[in-house]
Amino acid sequence: MHPLTHFNAAGEAHMVDVGGKPPTRRSATAEGWIRMAPDTLARIREGGHGKGDVLGVARVAGIMASKRTADLVPLCHPVALSHVDVALEPRDDPPRVHCRVTAGSVGPTGVEMEALTAVQAALLCVYDMCKAVDRGMVMEGIALVHKCGGRSGEWARDAGDGDAAAGEGGRPSRIKG
Repeated sequence: MHPLTHFNAAGEAHMVDVGGKPPTRRSATAEGWIRMAPDTLARIREGGHGKGDVLGVARVAGIMASKRTADLVPLCHPVALSHVDVALEPRDDPPRVHCRVTAGSVGPTGVEMEALTAVQAALLCVYDMCKAVDRGMVMEGIALVHKCGGRSGEWARDAGDGDAAAGEGGRPSRIKG
C-alpha cells in the first residue's frame, strides 16, 4: 500500500512537490447522480422550470468548478485544464439525473479532483435550481470511474459491479498496459 503523500515525515500536511515530474497527457472521468421526485424530473425535461435551463446551467457550473478545484481543495495543485466535458442525462426508474465529467490536461499531476469537483458542483446546481419544488433530492454515487496518464498509468472502476447510485460501489482495478 502506498503512503499518504500529503503528509511529510513529521505527519504535517503539505503540498506534494510535482516539479520534477515530467508533463504527460492525463485524463479522468467521474460520475454521480441526483435522485428526485418524478414531477421534478418532468419539469427539468420539459424546460418548464421557473429558473431556466437546469441542465445547461448545471453544465456550466461543473466546468467553472473544475477550473477552481485548487481554490476549494486545500492541497490540490492548480491544473491547466485542456478540456472538460460535462454530460447530464435525465433517467427514469428511479427519477434522477446522471452526471458524467471527463477532464483532461497535459501536466505533472492528475485531474481526478477536477472531474470529481465538477460532478459535485453540477449536481449541487441542479439541487439549487430545483429545491423550491423538491427539497428531498439526494446526491449519490459520486465516484471516479477512470483515470489515465502519469506514473500510475491507467485505472478503472471494474465494470459490472452494479450501480454506484444504488449503493453498490465498484471495486478499483489497475489496468495493465
